[in-house]
Amino acid sequence: MTNYVIEPPKQVTLPVRGGDAEFPVRRIYCIGRNYADHAIEMGHDPDKEPPFFFQKNAENVDTSGEFPYPPQTSDVHFEMEMIVALKSGGVDILEKDALDHVFGYGLGLDMTRRDLQGEAKKMGRPWEIGKAFERSAPMSELVPASETGHLDHGRVALEVNGELRQEGDLNQMIWKVPEMISYLSRFYDIAAGDLIMSGTPAGVGPIKRGDVMVGTVDGLGSFTITVV
Repeated sequence: MTNYVIEPPKQVTLPVRGGDAEFPVRRIYCIGRNYADHAIEMGHDPDKEPPFFFQKNAENVDTSGEFPYPPQTSDVHFEMEMIVALKSGGVDILEKDALDHVFGYGLGLDMTRRDLQGEAKKMGRPWEIGKAFERSAPMSELVPASETGHLDHGRVALEVNGELRQEGDLNQMIWKVPEMISYLSRFYDIAAGDLIMSGTPAGVGPIKRGDVMVGTVDGLGSFTITVV
């Protein structure tokens, strides 16, 4: 038995559709500007950028169905994404082998304190203050790839209070799932329990308390998040 000087933190998990077992979350990698239309709306040329990633913390995951409006901001944006959950990992994974490491897929929101992110960008500072805050990663249950197959096309959408705000297709991703896994494994020892948030289509925008967000990915269903 191991003794700790403090109580160790509880393991963060995601529920899995169709069973009682849960998926333990290790790390969260988020790709930036992976849909051309979103890159353009953010003022960038998607044809001239290699992929880049930032991270959220496992503890940012929330499955309660509520998103508390965070402190120290007046401009919080939604970004609807498909989640890729890994069952294994390694280094220098070849693209042709990458999907062998995928456990399943889910829905997620990369909630962003856009004003704080913008200030960090201007000063050349890291983005964590805008991206990796408490409950900034609302997520759904995971669906095993054995049930869905590997998702490379299908509608991705987000409605806010019944109004369509984001809509795209997984086939519009600049960097596909095998490419993201392979690329990450060149820089990190990716492993079982890692999540990849695969990018968001155009239409990101602000939310306010009382808003109801409904995200959808074809093949996975939908989930609902209320801003409180």
